[in-house]
Amino acid sequence: MNEIIEVRDLVKTYKSGDSDLRALDGVSFSIGRGEFVAIMGPSGSGKSTTMNMLGCLDSPTGGEYILDGRDVSRLTSDELAHVRNATLGFVFQGFNLLPRLNALDNVALPLVYAHVDSGERYKRASTALEKVGLGSRMKHRPNQLSGGQQQRVAIARALVGEAPLILADEPTGNLDTKTSMEIMELLVEINKEGRTIILVTHEPDISEYASRMMRFKDGKLVGDERRGADK
Repeated sequence: MNEIIEVRDLVKTYKSGDSDLRALDGVSFSIGRGEFVAIMGPSGSGKSTTMNMLGCLDSPTGGEYILDGRDVSRLTSDELAHVRNATLGFVFQGFNLLPRLNALDNVALPLVYAHVDSGERYKRASTALEKVGLGSRMKHRPNQLSGGQQQRVAIARALVGEAPLILADEPTGNLDTKTSMEIMELLVEINKEGRTIILVTHEPDISEYASRMMRFKDGKLVGDERRGADK
């Protein structure tokens, strides 16, 4: 299994008054293509900082981060934006949909930044919405959709650019138990099709859907467990 992510001695330090707060303290790991990884840990453990680093939303203070063969710490901001758009799809706890756009336009938005022409954009966005079971809701705005439906739109948006890596930050945090299970089963199906998924969660039952669990504490990786068969 070749790696899509390699992290070596990653450090992230924040200023806190007169002292430095080390949010990540020399973390190293690799993630192979097609893995489904859950990142867990208490508040302040470093899991969210790790996700921000993996998503190229923040820069490390020290160490290396190799994403799909490229050392992202050496890229310009324009190159970084291109890598983010081509390699990463994001799913957030709060859905992050634009309220004035319908589902189809929300899903098509990343393709605008990728300079995909209009016809192809909407064809791909429509296909992505069909894939997540929202073919009949394409013209609905976020306020006309349930929380679970909004998260499905967000997943379709993450899929539309055909990025090989999906980062999901507490994707079930605002959902009830039944809807959470439906969303996780959808992510499992997406993973089975070959996409790598990295999930941050504080809920043990949600982490059970992943085939690998990494535990963080005090800025360090303290556990890394691979499970047998996927659920």
